[in-house]
Amino acid sequence: MPLVYQHTINSNTRLGLWHIEEPEEFFLAKVPLKRDVSHPHKRLQHLAGRYLLPTLFEDFPLEEILIADTRKPFLPDEQYHFSISHCGNYAAAIASAQQRVGIDIEQPTEKIFRIIHKFLNEDEKQLLNEPMSSSQLLQTATLLWSAKEAMFKWYGDGGVDFKQHLLIQHLDGTDEEGTLQCSFEKEKPVSLNVKYRFLENIIMSWTVS
Repeated sequence: MPLVYQHTINSNTRLGLWHIEEPEEFFLAKVPLKRDVSHPHKRLQHLAGRYLLPTLFEDFPLEEILIADTRKPFLPDEQYHFSISHCGNYAAAIASAQQRVGIDIEQPTEKIFRIIHKFLNEDEKQLLNEPMSSSQLLQTATLLWSAKEAMFKWYGDGGVDFKQHLLIQHLDGTDEEGTLQCSFEKEKPVSLNVKYRFLENIIMSWTVS
C-alpha cells in the first residue's frame, strides 16, 4: 500500500501522500469517476487523489463531491473541507471536519526560475538571497511557489493575484520540514501558517485555518 506519508494534524484534520503504483482499475473499484478526464495519467492522478480521502476519514462521502465554477471540488453540506494536489506519480489530500484547508505538492525543476517574477514580489525575493547551494535554491524557490499554491487552494474562490494577495513574510525550517509565516490579503487580512515537508522527491505544503 503506497501511502508514503500520513499525518494527523489535530482531532479533525488529516493529510496523506500517495505514491501511485496501481493501475486505474484499482482506484475505480472505490472511486466514482464523474469527470471526463481524457488523458490517462491525469485520470490516474485524479482517481488517486480522491481515493486518499476515505483513507483519511472512512466516512468521507466521495459520491457527493461537486465541482464549483472555480473548479474547486467541494461537499455541498461541508461535512468535510478538503483539498487535493497531484504531481508526477504522487497525489496528496488533506481533509478537515471543521477547518478550511489547502494542500500542494511539487517536484523541484529548473523551470521554476523562469516564473519567479510571476508569483514573488520584491520583498519575497529576498528569501532567495540567503547563502545556500544551488540545490537548496531550487528547493526554496519551489517551496515558495508550493506555499502560495496551498494558500490559493485554501481560499478556493479564484480571482487571486499571487504577488499581491498571497504574501510570505518569513521562512523558518530545515531541509526536511518547517513553517512559512504568510498572510492572505485579498479581503480582510488573514494570517496563515503554511507547513511543509520534503518527502521522497516531493515538496508538500499545507495550511489549515
